[in-house]
Amino acid sequence: MVLGHKFLNGTYILRKQLKPDATLQTFWGIHFAKYCSSSPKKPMVTHDRVSQPRKTAEGLQGRPPKDIALNVTSPEEKTEISFDKAIRDEIKDHFKRLKDEIMNSWVGPGGRPLHEALLEQAKVVWQFRGKEDLDKWVVTSDKTIGGRSEVFLKMGKNNQSALLYGTLSTEAPHDGESSQSGFCTMMSRIPRGSFERKQPHDWSWFNTLYLRIRGDGRPWMVNIRQDTDFIQRSNQMYSYFMFTRGGPYWQEVKIPFSKFFFSNQGRIRDVQTPLMLDKIASVGFTLADKVDGPFFLEIDFIGVFNDPTHTEEFAYENSPAISPRLFK
Repeated sequence: MVLGHKFLNGTYILRKQLKPDATLQTFWGIHFAKYCSSSPKKPMVTHDRVSQPRKTAEGLQGRPPKDIALNVTSPEEKTEISFDKAIRDEIKDHFKRLKDEIMNSWVGPGGRPLHEALLEQAKVVWQFRGKEDLDKWVVTSDKTIGGRSEVFLKMGKNNQSALLYGTLSTEAPHDGESSQSGFCTMMSRIPRGSFERKQPHDWSWFNTLYLRIRGDGRPWMVNIRQDTDFIQRSNQMYSYFMFTRGGPYWQEVKIPFSKFFFSNQGRIRDVQTPLMLDKIASVGFTLADKVDGPFFLEIDFIGVFNDPTHTEEFAYENSPAISPRLFK
């Protein structure tokens, strides 16, 4: 009996000592939470453009991941603009272009040997294969005088041609001055060399204008301007008619330079002089057939051609009664 009483009493005391205390629970709970938070975390998978074999190789070699530096300009930072540096760079560029022009002139016309230029039968001057080719041209209409015609220029299908399109309107502007209207024009820019010097085309070795076009059946006027420094001659040009067939088929047009007639401000002059082929400034196309409605003209290329069978120098006659100064 005594031994049984002592055994039960000892079991009760031991159970009372092992009972958890609230203070100990709070203490061990805090430390257990800190231990869990400071334990190493499981790496998370990030989806980026680096392949898995490359990550594995960098891990085996012990290389830390590289940080990618982004070139982002702070809004507080201001871009420094140096006008002196821009002027110096522009002058250097012009001198470099001048040097290339001098070296090319020593080699031959257009930087090619003379014998190649003499044997050349055809030459493509303008072709349309990209937006930079469209930048060499300017389009305008009678909107400059208050008209309502519209003209646009864009690349054709598959970037293999230029498409000139728009709407022609013969309605005269209501300004009380102009009584006629209705024209759309496409004109090439004057080529420029170093220091913005004009560089006219030299077509002395050719006698025919060569074009590959596709139109809607309307008649166009092909215009050629000569390079001149006189303001009085700024409106002078040489022109000739070009008739399009219409339809889906391309047509090749060859116009001899001897057929171009001299005009000033849209009027054919009585005194006709031949075109100077060594001072060609620009080539253009004008639509003014007095037919209202949409139009289009697709151009593949514009070039010059040397036709050995064409021997005519000038197609228009002059007499002493019409132009006496030409026969002095």
